[in-house]
Amino acid sequence: MNSTICPKCGNETPKLFQGRCKNCFLETFTLAEIAPVLHTKICSSCGARNVKSKWVNVGSLKDVVVQAAEDALFVHELAENIEVYVQPREATPYLFKVHIEADAILLDEMFHQDLETEIRVIRESCDMCSRISGGYFESIMQIRATNRIPGDEEKIKCINIVNDVLERMRNKGDRLAFISNTAEIKEGTDLYLGSSNAGRHICKEIVSRLGGSFTESATLQGRKDGKDVYRVTFSLRLPEFMPHDFIEHKGRIIEIRKFGKNVSGIDVETGARFTVAPDELDGARLLINRKDLQKTILVAIENNDLLVLDPDTYETVTIKKPIMFTAEAGTDIPVIKTEKGLLAVADVSK
Repeated sequence: MNSTICPKCGNETPKLFQGRCKNCFLETFTLAEIAPVLHTKICSSCGARNVKSKWVNVGSLKDVVVQAAEDALFVHELAENIEVYVQPREATPYLFKVHIEADAILLDEMFHQDLETEIRVIRESCDMCSRISGGYFESIMQIRATNRIPGDEEKIKCINIVNDVLERMRNKGDRLAFISNTAEIKEGTDLYLGSSNAGRHICKEIVSRLGGSFTESATLQGRKDGKDVYRVTFSLRLPEFMPHDFIEHKGRIIEIRKFGKNVSGIDVETGARFTVAPDELDGARLLINRKDLQKTILVAIENNDLLVLDPDTYETVTIKKPIMFTAEAGTDIPVIKTEKGLLAVADVSK
């Protein structure tokens, strides 16, 4: 078996560890080291932490302190099966006393070491919050609707989708995924976004969930670092018709149920399913929304016919019983007046 001489003690050893035999190496061995005082920067607004000149989302202030200690801890390069326990104690909102316990195996022996450090928290505004407070934006998203004004409920749905998309992007590290300003105007809502990438992702998500379409146009704003700088405007158009709108389309009375890549609904007269591409609704006419339907008394049910009172003249008229109709005589039922006459509407809540 080959051996060598330890230059420190002169004994034979099968292997040198950093130029010494095992015993000499362990005499001056230190498992872990950390500076007695550390500094970490966090954003006073969002809590992000500055790591190597880059702002990242870590979590709570305690998480930030633990991460700062772990990042600064040096563990010997030969150590294996390392386990580190970090226990921060808040002395002030700007100062944490941190106790660290480190366990590891080295040269087939288990080592344990206790360390203490002090972490001082420096609070300042991160890149994202600085941009938001300064009104920074790279794109404008215009929320509109085709041939109408978006309703409050629709706008709330859009804003919820916007926030969901931006949160997902920030969790993936996009520091420009934010809204710097919101403007409510007569035609809809304008959102000023930190990046064109965010605007594009948001528009695609809204169209996927609510239907509609969007276009984008770029305007040259100047040059920075030798490159052209553009500002992008996204024009989002929500569908002309909303779920539970009743429309007249090519002689048929349709209740819209869902918008997406296709428009789906129900034929009020036959109960047949209705599915078309959004652009196939050109020429369709809005009649009324379900919430605005008139109600009248159902006098009697005779086979496939309903006897009802006309809500305007109060005369008894006979109309066709719709598919999936469950109301009983003597109750109020929703009806819609069309060029074809009075039509009963099935109750979708049952």
